[in-house]
Amino acid sequence: MDVAEQQLTEIARVFIKKPKILLLDEPTSALSDTERARLFDIIDRLRERGVGIIYISHHLAEVPLVGQRVTVLRDGKLIGTLSVDESDEDTLIKMMVGRQLTEQYPKETFEIDETALRVEGLVVEGVLNNLSFEIGKGEILGIFGLMGAGRGELAEAIFGLMPLTSGHIFMNGQEVKIKRPSDAIRNGLGLLTRDRREGLVPLLPIPSNITLANLSQLPLHNGLKLKSESEAAKNYIDELRIQPPSLDRAVMYLSGGNQQKVVLARWLFSEARVLLFNEPTRGIDVGAKSEVFSLMNKLTKRGVGILMISSELPEILAMADRILVMKDGEFTAEYRAGEANQEQLMRNAS
Repeated sequence: MDVAEQQLTEIARVFIKKPKILLLDEPTSALSDTERARLFDIIDRLRERGVGIIYISHHLAEVPLVGQRVTVLRDGKLIGTLSVDESDEDTLIKMMVGRQLTEQYPKETFEIDETALRVEGLVVEGVLNNLSFEIGKGEILGIFGLMGAGRGELAEAIFGLMPLTSGHIFMNGQEVKIKRPSDAIRNGLGLLTRDRREGLVPLLPIPSNITLANLSQLPLHNGLKLKSESEAAKNYIDELRIQPPSLDRAVMYLSGGNQQKVVLARWLFSEARVLLFNEPTRGIDVGAKSEVFSLMNKLTKRGVGILMISSELPEILAMADRILVMKDGEFTAEYRAGEANQEQLMRNAS
């Protein structure tokens, strides 16, 4: 089952126990807007029956939909509690990040004159149906769709995690054969998975996780150069502001946002020319999201092409230079930046 189906199953398992107090920790992080609306309806019915609910979320738009009071924590400390009626989004952001966040979506636009990735007639039987598109150097191509549309499978197929029935993939104008992830990495592709646990080795420290993609391209008889590994990691820890900045700390003890930065650092270190981002801000707070978006700007400025798969309508509308909408394994619409709104995207995806 994919991440969203796993999450719905987990939620159903909790509901069937008929709890008197219910704790929900990021229950919508993998859900589409339709599934979220269904969940909120169930929460309302439980509350009417007298069930007490603690709802943990990084999605500020969900606060007035599910809560009467909102409490903000930062760095393990209680910052404050407000009634939902007196807490606007700007106030909550300031409490969460400890400063005024000047711009939530710091999008920069660069001239795009060359193609980094071209896909022609991509077919995975029963999943993807004859998909063709291209990504320019320095471009962010957004992919939007509801659960089951085939968005995640598209990234996996390009990266060699899912066998193709037919189709062609071109990098910098040259056709490449990608049958496994090592082929993708060798040809300059990187993948940020929807579930961070799939992309990290949790018990290994930060340096080992950052250099992992590069090591996969080296012969087995090459010894590990731990000093060089640590020096490279230190540079990325400083550049991406990974906290805490400890080289020997296992990544399983980092926050979600800092784990995401470690995976991003891996692809920066690998010098990937095209990055496939599947839900790059899933489960991270608003401050970490802004930092991820700033990093995406740095990457596109260097000429990296980014495929950005997201179920978050505001961020895909704000950050993508172009948007492709998916439904049932096919593209149903294409928009350039500024041409679409949330209603249009949902209409084409439904």
